[in-house]
Amino acid sequence: MAQIVVPTLGESVSEATVAQWLKKEGDAVAADEPIVELETDKVTLEVNAPAAGTLVSISVKPGESVKVGALLGEIGAGSAANDTRKPEAAKAAPAPAPAAAVAAAPVAAPEKLAPAVRKMVDDNNLNPAAIAGTGRDGRLTKEDVIRHASAPAPQVTTVPAAPRETGPREERVRMTRLRQRIAQRLKEAQNTAAMLTTFNEVDMTAVMELRNRYKDAFEKKHGVKLGFMSFFVRAAVNALKELPAVNAEISGDDIIYKNYYDLGVAVSTPQGLVVPVVRDCDTKSMAQIEKDIGDMGLRARDGKLGIEEMTGGTFTITNGGVFGSLMSTPILNTPQSGILGMHKIQQRPVVMPDGSIAARPMMYLALSYDHRIIDGREAVTFLVKIKDAIEDPQRLILDL
Repeated sequence: MAQIVVPTLGESVSEATVAQWLKKEGDAVAADEPIVELETDKVTLEVNAPAAGTLVSISVKPGESVKVGALLGEIGAGSAANDTRKPEAAKAAPAPAPAAAVAAAPVAAPEKLAPAVRKMVDDNNLNPAAIAGTGRDGRLTKEDVIRHASAPAPQVTTVPAAPRETGPREERVRMTRLRQRIAQRLKEAQNTAAMLTTFNEVDMTAVMELRNRYKDAFEKKHGVKLGFMSFFVRAAVNALKELPAVNAEISGDDIIYKNYYDLGVAVSTPQGLVVPVVRDCDTKSMAQIEKDIGDMGLRARDGKLGIEEMTGGTFTITNGGVFGSLMSTPILNTPQSGILGMHKIQQRPVVMPDGSIAARPMMYLALSYDHRIIDGREAVTFLVKIKDAIEDPQRLILDL
């Protein structure tokens, strides 16, 4: 009998949700054949069959949570009919209680209390069963009661309201683990960072002309299309080098300055927003940046990204313009201290240096930042440097 267990899920990830079983009980399976999909707060991954045979039991249903190492099911040799094990009986057997749960069980206080101890318990309206006794045979002592009575009151937490009933024209669908994690991280960013957003706008004329002039030759030579994102990644790296606080993070009472540039690029998927990280952007050509972004974006939509590919970024860029967003205030990707928001390119009237008015392809830029570590001057300067580089892309070539 071969056991199907939850594999190691990656750094800091200890729990997953069973998304779906790709096989049902009684089905024949081949060794290393995908048999069940697990969903973590970062990625969806497949668990392969550890051996060939028949799936004789499924221990965890879709939608249930599992820990690393937990039993998902079992594979037996031959057909399910020949297997002597009864899945129903196995499922009926209750799982042993976790050790942590046993250790946390309250210790019952002895029935007999010393008169002085009984008086202290009664005077303070205490439940002796809730007090851990340190005396002989677990008896309560006066010190136990004093320690219990003087302990700080537990923190009061707001009990969430019971789920309301679903109406006849409504459908209740459980949030995916990824969506739950997104909600948790976004709220965490709002609760922990002193978040502020500053705006600017950039004339995209020069970049659009450069892109139109060389896009065919670029694609022919490098096998990838020349997009706008590589220009913004390169511009962001140059700005981060001059303003290191935007590339840093807060750790306790310290600031960690990062002398590398791993930029996260937000990608929308059917399961939710994920942020794959392009490593060492300062050492890569624009062609390689475009290839990395394209490859990660495709694999993100297919749920094929590894957890290590979505952790450890130093700064994030998100482009709401692909969905038509004209302006927004992006939320920090904690523990990072800055995120750049790109938006829709729109023709707008602009007063030119000579006083004339012309229609120009303009984009609003937004930088959300943690004001605890980044001052307003640094945030504004960062956006100005992005603007200057995009409006004069030769600066990117000359590293200015």
